[in-house]
Amino acid sequence: MDDSVIFRARAQVLADLQARSLGTPDSVTLLEDACEERRWWLGQWPQGAPFIAGLVAQDVQDGLADRFGRDAREGLWPVCTRCDDAPVHALHIEPDLGGPDPTWVCEESGTVVATLGGLSPGPTVVA
Repeated sequence: MDDSVIFRARAQVLADLQARSLGTPDSVTLLEDACEERRWWLGQWPQGAPFIAGLVAQDVQDGLADRFGRDAREGLWPVCTRCDDAPVHALHIEPDLGGPDPTWVCEESGTVVATLGGLSPGPTVVA
């Protein structure tokens, strides 16, 4: 199997974790676990390659929420930095199945914020 799809997904998600100051060992471990699970998934369904990056991002997002709680700031990765007057809320990946061409979208306004791997720096989170 060609691992370039997994490596590209890992790089994109890691870039977004680091952009939001969450490239911690725990977060990277979640990322590695997600990549390994999706490597298996890709081996079962090679035509799913366009969906891998978005699915890995969703896996890491879910893992952080499970670990820290969906109401904790650490569990809301990535936090939307566009809505100044709204309560703290997260972005989510669209399309819902992770691809192709996944983007981070504000869950409050529905505004596309960035492509996967292209988040700008935001609030610092200590995990």
